[in-house]
Amino acid sequence: MKVRKSWRWLVGAGITAIVVGLGAWAGLRLYSISQSNSLDPIRRWFNDPASRPTLTTVMNGQACPGAPFILPSDGFIGLLWNDSAGPYTVLNTHSGIDIFGDGAPGTVPIYAAYEGYLTRLNDWLSSVIIRHEDPLQPGRTIWTYYTHMASRDGSQSYVVPQYPPGTSEQPVEQGALLGYQGEYSGGRGLVGLHLHFSIVLSDANGTFTNQDRIVNTLDPSPYLGMAVNIADLPVRPIRCSG
Repeated sequence: MKVRKSWRWLVGAGITAIVVGLGAWAGLRLYSISQSNSLDPIRRWFNDPASRPTLTTVMNGQACPGAPFILPSDGFIGLLWNDSAGPYTVLNTHSGIDIFGDGAPGTVPIYAAYEGYLTRLNDWLSSVIIRHEDPLQPGRTIWTYYTHMASRDGSQSYVVPQYPPGTSEQPVEQGALLGYQGEYSGGRGLVGLHLHFSIVLSDANGTFTNQDRIVNTLDPSPYLGMAVNIADLPVRPIRCSG
């Protein structure tokens, strides 16, 4: 009898813990969504292609007035820096901006946001990173990171041939063609056609840090001259500030 009661108690406690955990997760998700205005325009972008021109930021390689960086790709600036919209939460926010292009995979161009020195590691199928002297804080080294430049199944890279895997410290000019938007997620689930772009800090040795962590990245807003920090809750399409 005691064994049966103990077993039932353990089962009940386990079920209670699961229910409490699911409730906490649901609460976290709802709170995270409430801190962002990105999901509605993202849904419109994918569910109503006719609305895409009204959501798109087109700069044609021109910088906003007074901004050092150009927007690296024209398109819908969907997820923003520090964004908690799904699949992210307030505990794990988005570390850059996602620019969704309107076109077929491998056709929407991506350009260097600023002059610098490009590296592509040997195992990078869809990514490149560029080292810069920070134009807003001279003497500091920062990096711009560009990824998802490959087909969904990983069979084809959309990085231009000038920057093969193993490229290190290759000089590039602002506006240099880097590749084209793709749908490659590296096994992290399905993603729509887009570019993920982030500004990454250096470590003590001057090497780029892990760009997936928000603490290792900078708000791109002052570099682009656009409000791309989710704290500003900007209306899409995002235009030059001021």
